[in-house]
Amino acid sequence: MRFLIGLILLAFPIAELILLIALGEQYGWWLLLYLVAIGYLGIRLIRGEKQLISAKMMQSLSTGGNPIKTVLGSARNMVAGVLLLIPGVITDVIAVILLLIPIQQSKVTADGSSNYQTNGGMGTSKRPAANDDVIEGEYIEIKEEVININKDTD
Repeated sequence: MRFLIGLILLAFPIAELILLIALGEQYGWWLLLYLVAIGYLGIRLIRGEKQLISAKMMQSLSTGGNPIKTVLGSARNMVAGVLLLIPGVITDVIAVILLLIPIQQSKVTADGSSNYQTNGGMGTSKRPAANDDVIEGEYIEIKEEVININKDTD
């Protein structure tokens, strides 16, 4: 088993290097431009996720969501960013596949139900409201005046 894992870890960079050489011979400088652009996107993904992780965590906690899903989603984006930084086409394909995996996130609506959304669709799970006895609202009292019109026959 250890030999198989070692063989896979050794074969991956070799396959990546062979693919880069073959693509470099075919496309030339375009491959370099591609690698620089993808590396820049990887850096932007990591920086953006670093800035948004605390806001996502606070939103998840305030809406009663699962903070573990938020942490796992951020970790997935960070790993995809690192894979985009590594020069190679295979790692880029793995990063794109990783980014396309839908993460189920819950959003609590005003009526107490939570909508679980993925990239594919939406389902609803009904949760009871915190206090069902209270109904808030405003009212305006309208007084109807009765006007008595007498017809004089003078």
